[in-house]
Parts: sequence; structure tokens; C-alpha cells
Amino acid sequence: MSTWFKNLQIYSLAPGWTMTAAQVEEALAKHPLLPVNSASMQSQGWVAPSPGASLVYSQGKQLLIALGIEQRMLPGSVINQVLKQKAAELEQQQGFAPGRKQLRDLKDLVIDELRPRAFIRSRTVRAWLDFEHGYFIVDASSPKLAEDLGTVLRADLGDLPAVPLDTRDAPSAAMTAWLATGSNPPMFLVQDDCELLADNPTKSTVRYVRHGLDGPELKSLIGGGKIVTRVGLSWRERLSLVLTDKLVVKRVRFLDVSEDDAAGGKKNDADAFDVDFTLMTGELSLLIADLVAALGGAKAAQ
Repeated sequence: MSTWFKNLQIYSLAPGWTMTAAQVEEALAKHPLLPVNSASMQSQGWVAPSPGASLVYSQGKQLLIALGIEQRMLPGSVINQVLKQKAAELEQQQGFAPGRKQLRDLKDLVIDELRPRAFIRSRTVRAWLDFEHGYFIVDASSPKLAEDLGTVLRADLGDLPAVPLDTRDAPSAAMTAWLATGSNPPMFLVQDDCELLADNPTKSTVRYVRHGLDGPELKSLIGGGKIVTRVGLSWRERLSLVLTDKLVVKRVRFLDVSEDDAAGGKKNDADAFDVDFTLMTGELSLLIADLVAALGGAKAAQ
């Protein structure tokens, strides 16, 4: 399914805050993605979230947007190699090794010289504004990438009252309790995948991958003070995912519908996208609701 988010960085929107698709479209149109030029290392701006669409794809109170990013990539090994050569030439000219400030300035010159020859990496980060349930969700495995998108969106919209989703029960405490007692949260099944972290200065980590989690060894680790920082879950036998202690959902995978099944009976790409988006917003909204309930409910905004 082309519109399924693989990762969920979830933010709560301020109660009652909403915008129409037209309002968001107007704001994003002022900041489209432009090709990165030879004088810069990065360009970012809004792109169509689906082929042939405008900058905002919408169904009712569900809006899909996408931030395009172009970056010039200069491997550190290449920079250091050229810097070493330039430093040796400078040392020969002036009769002594360049100091720290000279090396910093020289490195800047090297980067400026190499920049036009750097290869360009392009990527797209999608975000979903769920005004029906009050969530802002970014498909990014990195919190920093999600925050960067939020910063750009906030600047372009003029406002984005969104804070990371917070629950009454800390995810690490809840996940540790599930594994310690061998229990499953409502609507979820714990899978054979987890990570534990020592709650002491060593911060040693133990990972279980495709390994049973009901043995005495795991309970001994928890009894010894290790806390669970991530665990694999299946949800309603429809999705598999990994939940982290930062309340990030990763590796989302739809279990019972293949790409071919999902495409069956659809007339064209636009119809396929409509159906996929409807499925995505419906399923993931319910997933988030069940996850929040399993973690004691959402914590009231301060």
C-alpha cells in the first residue's frame, strides 16, 4: 500500500485547532521544493504527496502533505583527503604546520571547492494531519527528522500547536510489566522481539530477535533492574509494529492484505491512492486509539 506509513512519530494537536485543505495548500504553495543550487548544501520545500496531486491530498478532515529534501553529499573521507593535501601545501609555503584556525578556514574552502561536484540525494518525508482525532503524524524513524518537518510546517502555516503524544503510563514501564508478567495489552499480542536496557551507568543492552520472551532468563533480567525499551507487537491480527520507550511506532506492516490484493479492482492510480489513504487513516487512527488506551490514556495537556 503506497500510502502506509512505516513509522509513526505522533503529536497531539491543540484541542479545536484546525485548518482547511485550501488554507494549508495556500500556505505550502509559498514554499515549494526548489533544486539545490551550487552554493548550498541543502534545499527543502513542499512537494505533491501523491503523483498528479496538489501539495495537499485530503479526505474530509484527513490531510496528507510531503516535505521534499535535496542534499549535497560530501563524504567525510573525501573532505579529509583533500584537506590533508591542502594543509601539506600550506605548510610547505609558510614553513610551519597550520594552526587550528587555519585548518578550520582551510576546511571551509575545501567544502566550497568540492560542493559543486557533490552528488545529490533526494528524499520525501510525509506527514498526516488528522483533524478528526487531533493528531499530527510524521512518517520518520528519526525524531529529529520529524521535528525538522514540524519546524518548516510551523513556519509556513504561521502556527502548529502540536506536542509529542504523552500517556499516563510510561511506555517503558508498561512494556516492562507486560514482559515481566507474560501479559498482553488489550488488542495487542507481544511478539518475539524486544530490547532491554540496564538502568545503571553501564547502560548495557540486551536484544531478543525472533526469540521466545516467556522464559526465566528474560524475567531474571527484568528482576535484575533492566527495563524494556522496545517490543514487537501485533495489533488485532492486522498490523505488526515495534513500540519504543519514546512512544514511537516503527516498522509498521499490514499483515493480511498484500500489495496485489490491495490493488485488485481499482481502476487507476488515483482510485488506488484514494482507497489506500482511506484504509491507512482508518486503521492507523484505530491503532493509535488502542495504543493510547493500553498505556493508560492520554495525559492531559499542561
